[in-house]
Amino acid sequence: MKILLTGGSGFLGRNLLEQLKDKYRISAPTSSELNLLDKAAVHAYLKANHFDVIIHSAWWNSSRNSTKNLSKSYEYNVGMFANIAEHADSFGKMIYFGSGAEYGKAHYQPHMTEDYFGKHQPTEDSHRAKFTMMKIAERTANIVNLRTFAVFGKHEDWEIRFISNAICKIIYDLPITIKRNVYYDYLYIDDLVRITDWFINNNPKHNAYNVCRGKAIDLLSLANIALKIAQKRLPIIIRNEGLAPEYSGDNSRLLGEMRHFIFSDLEDDIEELYRWYLMNKNKIDGDKLLSDK
Repeated sequence: MKILLTGGSGFLGRNLLEQLKDKYRISAPTSSELNLLDKAAVHAYLKANHFDVIIHSAWWNSSRNSTKNLSKSYEYNVGMFANIAEHADSFGKMIYFGSGAEYGKAHYQPHMTEDYFGKHQPTEDSHRAKFTMMKIAERTANIVNLRTFAVFGKHEDWEIRFISNAICKIIYDLPITIKRNVYYDYLYIDDLVRITDWFINNNPKHNAYNVCRGKAIDLLSLANIALKIAQKRLPIIIRNEGLAPEYSGDNSRLLGEMRHFIFSDLEDDIEELYRWYLMNKNKIDGDKLLSDK
């Protein structure tokens, strides 16, 4: 099977490439090799290659650590997606990664279902981009949105992603900081890769799926799990009282089609990630941990 993977150097793309490269013929061009914002270049590339599957994970990063122009988040993310989607007749199907933020951050509810999409429109640029991408996908039969909520694992930005950040602070014997406790529906990256693999090989009935465990866990509990794994006792600082709105999804539609899928154990996943950071401690800048924002 011939697959195009966009965003192969990012968190999702890098993990997908590492785990699937020996199973499929994967092309993962860099942005200099294929500029997804160049409509003519995308058209020529897709027409010339006839991919069975496109896995679109490229993203104009708008996080605080991004060096990119944040004002272009909506324009560029929608532009990259649309330049591929308008040539849907040139490939078998397209899988991309949406976000629970499509539901509108100000209107989160626990265990949101796919039918909740469109009830509210998000306001932040990156969230609006995901919303618009889903609107395009709704009109295109061979595009499917794997809507993620909180994915974690190796190669993520350990400076700002909570589980990795907590692990790195534990390794350096630093306090774990939580801005405000909140329940998230966390999914391990290896589970996301296995789910993506299923969608590569199967024809889904719908064009959007909540890809999550269906079980939320709060940040304080996650910090304590990481400390237990490391066998350490360190302070956990919660800066603001109360709980932020839960960020979780209903995965009934997903499991209704992936009938025998079993999620990995969350504590085992955190332990595996902890061991990975121990072996790659050189990737962690301790000074940045000390200047926690």
